[in-house]
Amino acid sequence: MVTLEQLLESRDRRAVRQRQLLEAWPGLSLVCFTVQLPGTEKRNAVSLKIADAGVEAIRKAFSPEYEELKDLETGFEGFFVLSLDPFQAKRITCEIEDTHPLGRLMDIDVLTSVMPGPDRASARPTASENYFSGRYPKNQFSAAIANPAHADAVPVGREDIGLPPRRCLLCGKPARFCMRAKSHTTQELLDKIDRMLDSYLNI
Repeated sequence: MVTLEQLLESRDRRAVRQRQLLEAWPGLSLVCFTVQLPGTEKRNAVSLKIADAGVEAIRKAFSPEYEELKDLETGFEGFFVLSLDPFQAKRITCEIEDTHPLGRLMDIDVLTSVMPGPDRASARPTASENYFSGRYPKNQFSAAIANPAHADAVPVGREDIGLPPRRCLLCGKPARFCMRAKSHTTQELLDKIDRMLDSYLNI
């Protein structure tokens, strides 16, 4: 079990590491992967199976220039540096979150320290050019990206690529709404996760 203070400290350390990696790899994009697991136990057999599936999916989708994996009591963390336009990377990571059997349990953020240029829309892959198709050119960094600036890690949101917010595991409403309203109990969510994992492992 981990405390709220430990979770907040781990979030701060993760943010520091994100900035360090973007500074060490100027002009590149950063994918940060964590497991979405409710409750106070963030590292167990369930979370590690989700982590393994997430890392496998990210490696399948990209050819990282660098990766760093951390198996922590506060939750698994993965960092992947990509020579890829952040909007392209975000669309692919959203494809993983939305279509992988365990994708709803994965939090895959894309961050950048560069400012997208005015032609960034042309750099976005089409709906058919996702990581499942095998036709999408991996690690092709777009010329629409301006020179890197020494700034904080800037997340690319789902709304930046025209996608709706993520949905709740149980009722389909926007996940943020259910989290704020505490619409579901931790046990209800954990039971759903167990069923998802059982289904995935029995494929």
